[in-house]
Amino acid sequence: MQKKTGGGAAHDAKADTSALEAEVRSAIAKGDNVQQAVRDLTVKALSTQHRDLESLRRIITAVMQGVREGAQQKLQHTSVHPQTALTPVRDAVAGLDAALAQFAEASKLALEEAAGRAQKFSSEELTRVRNELESVENLFLEIIQASASTAQKVVSETLHDLVAHAKRNGTSVGSQLKETLAAFNHEITSAGQTRLEAGLQLTHAITDLMRQVAAGLLTGIAERVKPDDKTKKPG
Repeated sequence: MQKKTGGGAAHDAKADTSALEAEVRSAIAKGDNVQQAVRDLTVKALSTQHRDLESLRRIITAVMQGVREGAQQKLQHTSVHPQTALTPVRDAVAGLDAALAQFAEASKLALEEAAGRAQKFSSEELTRVRNELESVENLFLEIIQASASTAQKVVSETLHDLVAHAKRNGTSVGSQLKETLAAFNHEITSAGQTRLEAGLQLTHAITDLMRQVAAGLLTGIAERVKPDDKTKKPG
């Protein structure tokens, strides 16, 4: 497979995130099944665009920009009560949280599947991916906070409330990460100085699993990590 040049890869990444942002904005505007729509769009992006922590940041940022802009447009063109118009914002954040939780679970499953085939990832590879996973929840909340600081008043207040609620009550991704990181720590301890097997890359294994989730082929993850309540305020 030919490697893309730096400029071509950067252009593709920008086009991908712009498309993701537009799709999320459209989902907010329609207002139907927003939670599921945003979860599905994020899972799809994680299955095709995720390479490292920076690409993860781009995906989450694109989703939140779509949420913010979609909500602001909705408020400008609707006569309903602002709180009704802001419901999709809460649903979208819950959908993003659920997708990240599925990513965390897919990371754990990639480890378990490799172990089941008596394959090992190198200690260096395990440590790199674990360090990335350790940052995911903070990155999620940091980007929501950044979106809140640039949003119009009522959208900003809603996003700030969601961050405060998440910090008090936890997130779906944070809950899943406890299990995932425990699995990684155990694997790192047992990996020792194991050399990386040719062709066995953890990031690729995780992306492959996310592709299966996006295609609806890996229902176990979708069943166990419900896009529901952690960051979504009741009522």
